[in-house]
Amino acid sequence: MKLPNYDKAYISERKLLDYLLSETHPIGKSKAKFLRSIGFSESNLDALERGLFSIAQSKEVIELVKTPYGTKYVIDGEVQTPKGTAVKLRTIWVIEVGEDIPHFVTAYPR
Repeated sequence: MKLPNYDKAYISERKLLDYLLSETHPIGKSKAKFLRSIGFSESNLDALERGLFSIAQSKEVIELVKTPYGTKYVIDGEVQTPKGTAVKLRTIWVIEVGEDIPHFVTAYPR
């Protein structure tokens, strides 16, 4: 199955800057270290965002987890890096209860 309403998926710039690329975030810093090592940074944030959207829009959901707060969708795919290679990422998206727009939660290497 595809991510419901994938064409309306949303990624907060703050989530990318203050979490995924933050070298000081308690949880995000290990992801930032990885993403920065493959060439992603504040200067090419749009490339990371495009890659994450591409996964959400083109790949199949591999796991669905219902919680009291909404439904989490796990989607694996590849992202082209600024260094010219492709890396496999697992992405997590959520559609909160009462909503229909998927929001990006996190990504990490596979």
